[in-house]
Formats: sequence, structure tokens, C-alpha cells
Amino acid sequence: MTTTENALRVDGVAAFLDALAAKVPAPGGGATAALHLGQAAALVSMVARYTVGARYAEHEALVTAVCADADAVRGSALQLIDDDMAAFSGVISAYKMPKGTAAESESRSAAISTASVRAAEVPARVADGAATVVDLAEKLLPVANPNVISDVAAAADAARAAATTARVNVEINLSSIADASTRASFVARMEGVDALAARADAITDLVRKQLTA
Repeated sequence: MTTTENALRVDGVAAFLDALAAKVPAPGGGATAALHLGQAAALVSMVARYTVGARYAEHEALVTAVCADADAVRGSALQLIDDDMAAFSGVISAYKMPKGTAAESESRSAAISTASVRAAEVPARVADGAATVVDLAEKLLPVANPNVISDVAAAADAARAAATTARVNVEINLSSIADASTRASFVARMEGVDALAARADAITDLVRKQLTA
């Protein structure tokens, strides 16, 4: 990668952080959750790409599959950043609808509920992606190039952050969703986040033990 390419990537990160820090509705926590997911997946891919050659030949099929799956999650995470910003913009637009009459108020409430379902769905998908990354990290760690195992821990920590950040961004939308069964569905989808966080912590603990052995 050239110096110019590096500068462009840093500029892109800086632009995102500037937007995140600004007094604007989006990007916000949901987009940040998706960014955590993208970083986690990218780290898994990077470790996989360093786990190649004759020394790792017997694990080639596993490493290749892990890398491909992580690349796919990374691509979906980028889309989820955009999806989250679009969904939250939809919520803002719904809240701006007129409510001067009973009919207008009813239409506005329905629009808010629909938009909130969309806004909850995006971080719920981020949490699903985080679960995939933790799965991949668990598979890769036992065979990974030891020179980059700290990055497996970094991936696990980023996936943990993606899942827990996604959860609160699901939860903040629940009160605006009119349908009780839909709310319950989102709650059920988030029930595995604590267990996922524990698995991510276990990966990091195992890496740290290896590094200090």
C-alpha cells in the first residue's frame, strides 16, 4: 500500500470520526457498532492471511474458509454502517410528521413504529455478525500464526464491542415499536449477547495467557 493510499484511508477514518462527533443525528452508536464489527472481521481476515505456507499446510482449508467468511462479514459491516444511518434518518423524519389532528397523530405514530423496527433491525444484524466473528476467531486461534495471535484477541474484543453496542441500539428503539410480538422478537435476539461477550472474553484471556506464558 502506498503512502497516498494510507493517507486516503486515514482521511476516511477522520471524516467518519468528525461526523460522529458532530451535532447531527447520524452516524451514531448504531453505525459505531457496525464499524466495530467491520474491524473485528478485518482483524480475523488479517490473521488468516498470515497463517499460510508450509508450516500451516494442514490447516489450509480451515484458514481459507475462515478468511472468506470474515471478508464477507467485513463487507456486510460496511453496508450496515450506511443502513444504520439511513434507518435513523427515517426515524427522525417520522418524528417530524404533523400531529395536529387525530388522523395525523395516528399516521405519525404508525410511521414512528415502522421506522423504529427498521432502526432496531440494523443493530440486531450487527449482533448476528458479531456472533459469526467470534465463531471464526474461536476456530482460527488454535492454528493461527503465533506472531499475530494478539490480533485474534483484538478481533474478539472488537466483536464484543459490536455486540454490546448493537444491543443498546436495539433496546433504545423498543419503546417506539407498537407491536408487542415484534418487540419480544428483538428482545429474544439480544438474549445471547452476554454469552457472546463471555466467549469473546475467553478468547482474549486465552491469548493473554499464551503471550505471558
